[in-house]
Amino acid sequence: MQTNEIYELIECMTMLIRSEERKKCTELGLQPVHFQVLNYLSRCNKYSNTPAAVTNYLGMTRGTVSQTLIILEKKGYIGKTPDRADRRVVHLHLLAAGISILQQARPFDLFNVANTILQNSAEPPANANVFRQALTALQKANQSQSFGVCKTCRNFSKIDGEFFCQLTQEKLSHADSEQICQEHLPV
Repeated sequence: MQTNEIYELIECMTMLIRSEERKKCTELGLQPVHFQVLNYLSRCNKYSNTPAAVTNYLGMTRGTVSQTLIILEKKGYIGKTPDRADRRVVHLHLLAAGISILQQARPFDLFNVANTILQNSAEPPANANVFRQALTALQKANQSQSFGVCKTCRNFSKIDGEFFCQLTQEKLSHADSEQICQEHLPV
């Protein structure tokens, strides 16, 4: 497969997903950026739930993210908590209304139908690893942070049955190990 073909396939998949997200957001009175922030916050860990991390992840300006966070907080979708060690740092978290609206906005029905079609095809896909590899390659080519899942980081370790981050020298919960981290370094 040629580079142009791969690019066009990824672009087409992205456009379909974004189109479905925009439809759902419009029905729910959300802007696409609101959905993107809520979606990110639902997937990030304790090292990555700051306004700066949201800005880096989405590749938007601080002003856009700041205004978006103000709107989401006023709507009761997110909350802010000062960091215990450094009061200048604010941690963001989804509130019950944010979790609810996010569940409604995600295009799961599109993926469920597509998955059924794939599974019933003559050559069902073996796994999603090809997508992970493509994403990692794109991130490296863009020289961007990987924002990968914590447990796939070279700093992640398991000591005596407990999860541990070698970078921060902190214990990790099982939930943190399953979430996105801005400090991620691919193995």
